[in-house]
Amino acid sequence: LSLDGLVSGLKTTEVIKAMMDVHAIPRTLLKAKMDDKNVVATQLRTLNSALQNLATLAEKASSPDGLARFTTSSSSTTVTVATRTGAAPLSADIVVDKVAKNHTIVSAASNGWPVDPPVITLENSKGERRQIEVDGTSMQQVAQAINDAGFGVVATAVPAGRDANGNPQQRLQLRAADPGEACQFRAYRGDIAAVTAGSATDLATETGAAVIAVGSDAQLRLWAGTSAEQVLTSTSNTFTDLFEGVDVTVSAVSADPVTIGVTIDTAARTKASGEFIAAIKDILTRIDNGSKSTVPAAPGGKTTLGVFTGDSTVRALRTAIADAVQHPVDGVSPSSIGISTDMYGVLSFDEEKFAEALAKDPNAVTGLFSDVAARVQDTAKIYSDKYDGMLTSRITGQEDEVKGLGEQMERWDVRLAQRKSSLERTYAQLEVMLSKLQSQSSYLSSQIASLSGSSSGSSK
Repeated sequence: LSLDGLVSGLKTTEVIKAMMDVHAIPRTLLKAKMDDKNVVATQLRTLNSALQNLATLAEKASSPDGLARFTTSSSSTTVTVATRTGAAPLSADIVVDKVAKNHTIVSAASNGWPVDPPVITLENSKGERRQIEVDGTSMQQVAQAINDAGFGVVATAVPAGRDANGNPQQRLQLRAADPGEACQFRAYRGDIAAVTAGSATDLATETGAAVIAVGSDAQLRLWAGTSAEQVLTSTSNTFTDLFEGVDVTVSAVSADPVTIGVTIDTAARTKASGEFIAAIKDILTRIDNGSKSTVPAAPGGKTTLGVFTGDSTVRALRTAIADAVQHPVDGVSPSSIGISTDMYGVLSFDEEKFAEALAKDPNAVTGLFSDVAARVQDTAKIYSDKYDGMLTSRITGQEDEVKGLGEQMERWDVRLAQRKSSLERTYAQLEVMLSKLQSQSSYLSSQIASLSGSSSGSSK
């Protein structure tokens, strides 16, 4: 609770505030300095993040397949082509003789498992066996027990109409989890001992049961009908690396040869290259804009400095990136493939020139671009490495300065709080002293007045 000069008539609160404003000037200057440092640190962190992203892009672009962009084709919708690392242009004819199938059998229709408790033995193509005992005779319980066994067989209870008495029937469908000849299996009624003794019943041979599909590998032929004919198989319908970096997936048998092809996608390569150069240009532009100074148009105006103005680390970064992009590689200038810098240091990319160079000599263009990207990657890592990057160190130094200024401000806050308390006590004491003086003045005035009265009475 504060009451302004009750005795003195002074506006104590305003006086103390004015004095505190003067005392707080150093703290205000520190706050302004810390705000400026925070802005610079924020901009440096943003620049560093962009530089780290550029390093990632450059790493991809500098790899042998950094510009690998292909278009695939197939003369049949039942054959698809996909490319991976290592792919190269090609054209070939294939004949699909077989597609991969999952081994599948269904049991005869019944109202439930005829033996209680059910015991089933599964046997895979390697001769390995798994005995399964079921708590319950329903087809759903049997299917669940087989699935829980984890033997590579998926079981399903399938409705199969009704018997002569109108009771619902079901079949047990057993399907290999994976396609291929190696995933063939057998299912028996009975335990392993019965299977070994030959007394167990093969579910697929019972009346009304059937083998729906025999597990088989996919098969195709290259150069069919020639002396170089080559037969290839796959446990799945995808032939991985049928050609280096080229995967072919089949979905149906083909009586006639299917022509597959892989061609260079020049437009996609040009676009990818342009996007990489655009990422570099974005960083250079960011640095340029942050380094600009605004000069006043009239005398007495204020000059505004950019956040990066005078920052030697950022200036060196800009120079290093520009050099990495524009310097020749083995005597060949990047400008020959459309990457150039004008007299003002502005980076540009000529897509048409790049596409022409790529069409003329794709290997040379890819090599040159890869080398440029490698230099950009090295530069980006030198400056943005999270441990000892030059820009990272600059950010750390800036953050340390901000922290130091914050600590100074905290000490100033303590001093100012103490100064304010001191002023409040001083003015409070002043009011007390004035109050006492005022009381004394009143007392003396009353005494003088009484003495004057007494003198007048005596004279009468």
